[in-house]
Amino acid sequence: MGLVSLLKKKNNTTLFTTPSHSGKFFIFHKFYQWYRADISETDTHNPTSELEEAELRASKIYGTKYTKFLTNGSTGGIIASIIASKAKRILIWDNAHPCHKNGAKLAGCETIEYSLPLDKEWGVYKAITIEKVKDLLNNTAADCILITSPTYEGFAANIAEISQHCREKGVKLIVDEAHGALYPFSDKLPESAVKYADYTVQSLHKTAGGLNPTALLHSNDNNPANALSMINTTSPSYPLLATIEANIHFLNSKRGRKKINELIETISSLSFPQGGDDITKILIKKEGLSGYKLSEILFDKYKIEDERTNKISTLLITGIGTDKKMLIRLKKAIERINNEK
Repeated sequence: MGLVSLLKKKNNTTLFTTPSHSGKFFIFHKFYQWYRADISETDTHNPTSELEEAELRASKIYGTKYTKFLTNGSTGGIIASIIASKAKRILIWDNAHPCHKNGAKLAGCETIEYSLPLDKEWGVYKAITIEKVKDLLNNTAADCILITSPTYEGFAANIAEISQHCREKGVKLIVDEAHGALYPFSDKLPESAVKYADYTVQSLHKTAGGLNPTALLHSNDNNPANALSMINTTSPSYPLLATIEANIHFLNSKRGRKKINELIETISSLSFPQGGDDITKILIKKEGLSGYKLSEILFDKYKIEDERTNKISTLLITGIGTDKKMLIRLKKAIERINNEK
């Protein structure tokens, strides 16, 4: 099967995975538009006035000094943030996404790894605390710290407190907020890091309905354009860049904010179990079943695909493309599994 045939193949599985558009919600949804819009490359490191103005409008929406569009995912944003920070010694969580350590290697800075405790109730890692940050900064010579908030499962750190302490210590703060792209657009979700951290990276495709691998790099420090030019292609995808602009304006619109709040209200009304701070991340478990077995039952018996699983729990991600019918189907499946002996 070729790639085009693969993309055209109908998928009857109910998806609670990334990308969050669930295979049906696209900002640009007609395939032919890709061909019409795939214009001759223009060097985005010396951007056209249209792209420059689009990013400027985005920075005003988010309240940041700079906001850059990314077409190589949050990975590129994390690496560019580390390079732009000019860190010499960076604190990195030992269980973080591989791009954290790879970014430090590419930037040529010393890596100081830190550990976080595993939550025994759910089998996942919770977000870093302000107490942990203070301890790390008091006992190392780091000039930058990179944290993940929210975690994959939706545990969020107190970014405001952490950011203030980092500023007092003269330490740069980079936040991997890949799974928190909806946060700036709803007060019913954890507070975003975009206005606090020196650098914040968000994946639009994970929860905000964007196409893979669209993402954003927000900076309240240096302009990351030069850092991005070191790792990005000089032949960017303008169709993807256009979807980023459209995605942001949809999220910031009345319709977009309403859709986010409707998602939150539906999940709340159905009383899904919540493990973390982010209601859009549904973390479930059943006594007597491993997370792996629970995942297997959901897929084999109910045609529901989860995002991630561990020995104890299973994670189902919702986002812009998650509708009420999907959530009701999931709720019924969970109830049936819980009633089974």
